[in-house]
Amino acid sequence: MTDPLYSGDRVFLRGLTAECIIGFIDWERRVRQTVVIDLEVPVDCRRAAETDEVADTVDYKKVAKRVLAFIEASEFKLVETLAHRLAITLLEEFGLEWVRLEVNKPGAIRNSRDVGIKLVRSRADLTPAAASRTSA
Repeated sequence: MTDPLYSGDRVFLRGLTAECIIGFIDWERRVRQTVVIDLEVPVDCRRAAETDEVADTVDYKKVAKRVLAFIEASEFKLVETLAHRLAITLLEEFGLEWVRLEVNKPGAIRNSRDVGIKLVRSRADLTPAAASRTSA
């Protein structure tokens, strides 16, 4: 059987930017920094292709708005925390089977374009403890 995380239809967003408090150094706790988000979520495009209705697919505009709202309201020390909690939020609120997410923090390391985290989370990651920690 094919792994569903590597096959099938997907909706993706690339290069979505938002500003938030992110970092553990004192100055980082006082200024908003830009993060860049890339994500993929599963969707079965067949029904949407037949009906040509957004209700039959993942509304990527709603996903993008939720990502932006979550990030802009967040204040995390670690990019890892931001990525994980955002992924859990998307799984819960959009009823997704999985989400593949990248969070990049441009300019965080001298002589590097960016630094970040890539992760994949699935419905199996939705535990009562994870659910209680999703709010930003």
